[in-house]
Amino acid sequence: MKRLVGVLKVVVPLALGVWLIFYFYRQLSDEHKHQLFEAFGRADLIWLWLSVLLGWMSHLSRAWRWRYLLDHMGYHPRFWNCYHAVMSGYFMNLLLPRAGEASRAALLYRRERVPFEKGFGTIMAERAVDLILLMLIGLATVLLQIDKIDLFKDRINGFRHGQGPTEDGGGWGIYVLAAIVIGAAIGTYMLVTRPDLRARLMDRLRGFGEGLRSVIATRHKGPYFFHTLLIWVLYVGMFAVGFLCLPATREVPWAGIMAGFVAGAFGIVLVQGGIGVYPAFVAVIVSIYMAPSGGGALLRPEALAMGWLIWTAQTLMIIALGGISLLLISRSKNAP
Repeated sequence: MKRLVGVLKVVVPLALGVWLIFYFYRQLSDEHKHQLFEAFGRADLIWLWLSVLLGWMSHLSRAWRWRYLLDHMGYHPRFWNCYHAVMSGYFMNLLLPRAGEASRAALLYRRERVPFEKGFGTIMAERAVDLILLMLIGLATVLLQIDKIDLFKDRINGFRHGQGPTEDGGGWGIYVLAAIVIGAAIGTYMLVTRPDLRARLMDRLRGFGEGLRSVIATRHKGPYFFHTLLIWVLYVGMFAVGFLCLPATREVPWAGIMAGFVAGAFGIVLVQGGIGVYPAFVAVIVSIYMAPSGGGALLRPEALAMGWLIWTAQTLMIIALGGISLLLISRSKNAP
């Protein structure tokens, strides 16, 4: 059962991402497909390199911020070990969903002797802080763009009209609810019948609680929240610079950029690595802020191309730099 759950955690998100890739590609007409690949050829790679640089700087800031929480617990890891652990974690997440957090804490224990539960707890605590920031950004973006909801509905209705009669998809809600209930039942059963699993969960919760307390009680509140703000400013900057890659997306207003940023961020939360989901979510939202595509299409090919360009550039950066970090931290000597 445990092996089946582990397989499903990998297969289901990946299948969703692959399905979205084929779904949105099939919705494009032959002319739009031509425009999509033409947009890739016209991309200004200088802006894409700048986007990658901003993304890398956010990872540097994340590694530095991590040290403040560990310092409050009495541990003083070296910066580059924290950085390599962070990048290695991102790299591992691409290989196996949700493995990055555990591998990041394990690598820091191996190099700096920071107990796994405490290191993992600080990672979960910073994830909670980042999730709160994302939700606040999302809420502000929605509240500032209520007037776009009707336009979004019009685009959806126009797209459905262009597709002709379709089968009722209302049954999907039942399947999703059933999957949630079954998943919850399986999880509860395993916790009740597996004392070792229950003990590991309690250790993780205690570590998370200690990590959260370190956020509140850290002596470096100012620097910690400065880096938290810097990380998200760099995230937004990384995304916004990507719009300069293509002539058609350079005219998208900041409202559209922020809406697309939030959509892409939730796409990555939904599917680890964001494969298929990130470009699709970004394209659907950003297309609303561009002139309607001919033939009643839901999205603009340039918006889809831009989403793929940003996602591909950032993913390749993680593969290259994360792989190097994993190699370096694996070859470095253990802490005494």
